[in-house]
Amino acid sequence: MATTKAAGTAKNLTDSNPKYLGVKRADGSSVTPGEIIVRQRGTKIMAGKNVAVAKDHTLFAMANGIVKFALKRKGNFDGRTTVRSIVSVSATK
Repeated sequence: MATTKAAGTAKNLTDSNPKYLGVKRADGSSVTPGEIIVRQRGTKIMAGKNVAVAKDHTLFAMANGIVKFALKRKGNFDGRTTVRSIVSVSATK
């Protein structure tokens, strides 16, 4: 005889590992070259001055400086404008 009565299989117990996305350096913090500022999927936040984009859309610093987040009006091809976030690094000597 079975000890449990008609137990089914568990179908929803698998889960993916966390990807740790988001802003890694806040507005006003100091960064060095190569330091990651934002990890993202797609370019939700655009790269500004002294910031480069990696192949997985990660934004990282290209120079020593202070991180600055801002909003920018950007025109689409169909004539509409949208407001996008942009991150830049103001270089320090």
